[in-house]
Amino acid sequence: MLSRVAVLSDIHGVLPALEAVLDEPEVRAADRIVLTGDIAAGPQPTQVLDLLTGLGERVVWISGNADRELLEHRRGRRDAVPDPIAPWAAERLRGDHLDLLARLPRSLVLTLRGMGKVLFCHATPRDDEEVVLVDSRLDRWQDVFGDLDADIRTVVLGHTHMPFVRLAHGRLVVNPGSVGMPYGRTGAHWALLGPGVELRTTNFDVEAAVARVTRDSDYPGITEWADYFLRARATDADALNAFGPRDGRTDTA
Repeated sequence: MLSRVAVLSDIHGVLPALEAVLDEPEVRAADRIVLTGDIAAGPQPTQVLDLLTGLGERVVWISGNADRELLEHRRGRRDAVPDPIAPWAAERLRGDHLDLLARLPRSLVLTLRGMGKVLFCHATPRDDEEVVLVDSRLDRWQDVFGDLDADIRTVVLGHTHMPFVRLAHGRLVVNPGSVGMPYGRTGAHWALLGPGVELRTTNFDVEAAVARVTRDSDYPGITEWADYFLRARATDADALNAFGPRDGRTDTA
């Protein structure tokens, strides 16, 4: 049984942010580092994947929609990808990177001391693009979690890049936020589990990170990309307004 797990979500190929989180004492001491998807779709995809694979079995991998889209693009199964940087990132992946992404599960369950069975996924347990938010309706949560076993009392997910913890029909829901593309405030956001839940922010030198990513990546729009995402130009209100209609809330009065 595991005692402490660090959860890193939505790294999006940002190496300085990932390095900062991995250097946290609690992350270095954790039994496992769980990645809840959207790992490589960003300006430094190969560097991020190589760093994480070098950590060996301590890292537990889960696929996100962006990881799936990178693979589908490279293997000719889709022409269009919503994220403009994704096709560029996909073309930089080596064969071993593609094989890794192809093996990733959509979800998994780990047992943590003091928490019991915890399910980890990217967006929801049933879909890697579905949206749930901190203020999603209770009937929405019941629909999304309807097929889960009753003994799963905690669900950890990502996708929307905003950290929160809430109860929904007795289940604890945890979103650690985004390591590489934060909405609302700067820093690399992650979570520490066991025996409770702690939302963490690792602050790092954003200006130095912007300069490094801009220097090291040859993505054509890297200057604008780094400015927007590393400096967290999107507010939490912007993100909630964009994601809100996708959780079904407009279907009810």
